Amino acid sequence: MNAALLIILGTIACSAFVGIYAGWRVKMDLENWTVGGRRFGSLIIWLLMAGEIYTTFTFLGASGWAYSKGAPTYYIMIYGTLAYTLSFFILPELWKLGKRHGLHTQPDFFIRIYGSRFLGVLVAVVGILSIIPYLQLQLAGLGMIVEVSSNGAIPSRLAIILSFVLTCAFVYTSGIRGSAWVSVIKDVMMIVAVGVVGLGVPRIYFGGIGKMFRALIAQKPDHLVFPGAAPTMDTLWVMSTVLLTGMGFYMWPHVFGSVFSAKSDKIIKRNAIIMPFYQIPILLVFMVGFSAFLALPGLKNGDLAFLELVHKTYPSWFLGFIGAAGAVTAMVPASILVLFASTLLAKNVYQAGFNPSASEAFSAECPGQPSADRIRRRVPVLPGRCPGVVLEEGQPPGRHLRASHGIGYRRRARLRPP
Repeated sequence: MNAALLIILGTIACSAFVGIYAGWRVKMDLENWTVGGRRFGSLIIWLLMAGEIYTTFTFLGASGWAYSKGAPTYYIMIYGTLAYTLSFFILPELWKLGKRHGLHTQPDFFIRIYGSRFLGVLVAVVGILSIIPYLQLQLAGLGMIVEVSSNGAIPSRLAIILSFVLTCAFVYTSGIRGSAWVSVIKDVMMIVAVGVVGLGVPRIYFGGIGKMFRALIAQKPDHLVFPGAAPTMDTLWVMSTVLLTGMGFYMWPHVFGSVFSAKSDKIIKRNAIIMPFYQIPILLVFMVGFSAFLALPGLKNGDLAFLELVHKTYPSWFLGFIGAAGAVTAMVPASILVLFASTLLAKNVYQAGFNPSASEAFSAECPGQPSADRIRRRVPVLPGRCPGVVLEEGQPPGRHLRASHGIGYRRRARLRPP
């Protein structure tokens, strides 16, 4: 067993253990499982929400677009900045409402504001359908990263199954606490990986970032100005896409619901101020994509630009570290997605729509009555039976990651309250 394989498997196992241990001595109820008892401080909220937002798309999709599309990739920086600005004014008020009325999910908010249980069910169903392509993106990206990083020793499907089963295990036992604890590992590894590669590759191949850009301008100047290598992605496309994604940013059910886990509204405001620091790793990922455009021309799948350049440039053990970081980067958002999908299905579809008398208590405490929690805690294991299948519009896993990303955003932006 080579070093890369040991690093990947060890990191996945360690992350799963940390996630399970996070809820080991915590008495789990709906409040603790879904929103962590509303006790998370500034650091955990920052890492948790970054863990939800900065995903395998950071490794693969952003660098892939910088490689294959060029200038249109800049929209990623723009919509994030817009979303964080809006969050400073909107999310603290959302937290106050959630605290006052004991809200746990996005449909809870719509039910409270509009007084319609049917609307809550509809929002929950749309939320679950939106989560599917986003979960596909995480699983497909995880499989790609681990397979390439292990030099094929771990097939994509096996990597998806192993990681997803372990992710479901810590979601089942620890809820959002497990995701928060694992996000610490994920963020440290991601920042180290992106920092080393994003700063190192331009220096190794071109002598620095400035020289890399000069070489790119000399060879392909149109790559850095709109519409880049995509004729349809002009300034009108950028403006409309930025509005769509910026307004839909916090409409994801898992991001929306995570706001309720903060200790106070001040923490939410502080988080809006410091979240833009996470744009810096995105810039470094762009540097990798642009460097790969010059150093590895002609790649058939631009989403592999990051991994292929690392494979060419660094020793195998570091490639294993990249694979491990990528795996954990997928596990954290996948865990949050599964957690909120199961909560939406159990509380806001089953209980609110079909069985209002169902208890939210744990089945161990109320064995004789129907319990929404019985469904909620079992839902995470169901998708694990078919990881890696085609989940959305005929797209196979590992291809067109940005398409899966956009499908979810189109569905979420429609739910933004007026």
